Parts: sequence; C-alpha cells; structure tokens
Amino acid sequence: MAAASTRQTAAQRREQLVEAAITEFAQAGLAGASTEAIARRAGISHAYLFRLMGTKRELFLAAVDRAFGRVVEAFSQVEASPPAFADLGAAYGRMIAEGCELAFQFQAYAACGDPDIRERVERRYMEIFDWVRRATGASEDETRLFMATGLLISVGSMIASDRLSPDGGWAARVRGLPAKPPA
Repeated sequence: MAAASTRQTAAQRREQLVEAAITEFAQAGLAGASTEAIARRAGISHAYLFRLMGTKRELFLAAVDRAFGRVVEAFSQVEASPPAFADLGAAYGRMIAEGCELAFQFQAYAACGDPDIRERVERRYMEIFDWVRRATGASEDETRLFMATGLLISVGSMIASDRLSPDGGWAARVRGLPAKPPA
C-alpha cells in the first residue's frame, strides 16, 4: 500500500512561497522576477501563488519581512549578554554566507522607489537598529557606526573585494574562507 502523502496547509505553502520569492527576487529584483518562476520554485501553480499572496508586490513585502526578520533572529542567537558588536557582526556574516539573503536585501533597498516598500524596508531596518541599540546598550552614534560597518561588509561581500581590508583577506573571511597569504 502506498504511503499517504501529507498535504500542506496554506500557511506552510505560503512559507515555501516566500522562501522561493526571496531567491527569485534576489536574482532579478521586484520588476524582473517572474511570478511564474517563483511559483515553479515553490512547487505551486501560478494561480495558487495569487490566491496565497494576492499580488507580486504583497509577496515582495512578505519577503522583506522575512529577510529583515532573519537579521534579528541571527543576532538573537548570540549568547553573550549584552552581545558585543563583533559577535553580532559574526552572526550576520554567517547569515549572509548561507545563500541569497544579502542579494535580496540589496534588491529591497533598490525597490524603495515604491512608497509602500520604502516604508516597510525603513520600518524593518529601524527595528534592527533599535534591537541592536537595546541589546548592546550602545549609544545611537555607536549603533550607527556598527550599522554603517555592516553596510560596508555587505557591499564588500556582494562584490567579493579584498581591497576593503588592509591585509587583503577581508572578503574571504566574511565568506568563511581562509585568508589569502600576503603577497
């Protein structure tokens, strides 16, 4: 007798859909990503994508919530209390090394020409900022410097440039690779 397949709930399918959307939006952005490709990646029909999320824009907003929420989740895994900036940075580095999260974050910033997306990205980014400030006990200026450093790390990771560190091994370290020996 064949094993009965377990049907997924709409909530479970929605989770799969948002994950698939992050991947597709990371590669092509809001305008360029195909809802057909997202549905295919999620293993659902194109029509069901719209039943679950309504519009492509709503799906993008759900992806923003998921991706920016993961930053706080990664930071929350740091066991030190209060967490040090270096530990938070290491947690972020591990998070962005695990897939397309970082590329999606940049696509989210690029989509901020849409006022609703800009509002959501700003709100979620400020939630990260406020979480870091509260968790570390740092001042607003210290938190701004930490967040600015995170942006430098993010850009450096996206372009895979070792020119951003004095020893030339920074991008490799962010990606978890051994540092290049000095020339």
